[in-house]
Amino acid sequence: MKNNQLRWIYLIILSIVWGSSFILMKKALIGLTPIQVGALRILITAFVLVLAGFKQIFTIKKRHWYYIFLTAVLGTFFPAFLFAYAIKGIDSSITSILNSLTPLNTLIVGALLYGFAFMRHQLIGILVGLIGTAILIFKGAELNPNQNYWYALLVILSSIGYAFNVNILKKHLSDLSALAVTTGNFIILIIPTSIVLWYSDFFQTFDYSETTYTSLMYMVILAVLGTAFAKTLFNRLVQMSSPVFSTSVTYLIPIVAVFLGVLDGENLTAVQLIGGALILLGVYLTNRK
Repeated sequence: MKNNQLRWIYLIILSIVWGSSFILMKKALIGLTPIQVGALRILITAFVLVLAGFKQIFTIKKRHWYYIFLTAVLGTFFPAFLFAYAIKGIDSSITSILNSLTPLNTLIVGALLYGFAFMRHQLIGILVGLIGTAILIFKGAELNPNQNYWYALLVILSSIGYAFNVNILKKHLSDLSALAVTTGNFIILIIPTSIVLWYSDFFQTFDYSETTYTSLMYMVILAVLGTAFAKTLFNRLVQMSSPVFSTSVTYLIPIVAVFLGVLDGENLTAVQLIGGALILLGVYLTNRK
């Protein structure tokens, strides 16, 4: 199968898997704290990847490790915790829509650090996306006074981390296999994440019950499919296409996430949907040739 066809298949698979990740995090947070969700997600994923990709580690050269460290921290470590805190504070469907800012931030980071040229329609796309973000956040805060929409900033920070991640991956790690990069990422994170989990008092205070057991099951699904499998597939997609095309998966993620969020009782108003549509329009304009 040609790369042009295969990249679209990867994009659709990722949209379904990552679109489901938001509701999985929401369910995991019923019995776990955000720190525990972020840490367990990383550690369970690391365990799976070490089993699946241990041999790939030996293909990583010394010059690669610095960039693997950067992608691990910016594209995995901080987002894992930031998203968990964000979903604790605001609806999972809103979080998924805000995540659609990733392609816009990818373009900005690429232009500032890697010399990508801005075209007029791309600049317009960024402005449209920012307007949509403002509408989504301010209207959501108005309609949901019980939710703290400052948590939306955590999603925006995560999308910036993802933007650095894909640009670094494309520029410096394209000669490695996707599994090697992903396995290297999580091996680097094992020790710092274990320290974070230890100081969260998880081992001292964890109360095993039906609620926490269910939350852990959601965590396992999230780690294996939403992180280990999806991260490897995404890294491969970045290598075979462009950073902006790869992050366009955020076009489709909100469709899946919003559908699942509504099924779970979350509400979206027409104004919020307009805000979300403006973000996606902005992403479209930045990707248009």
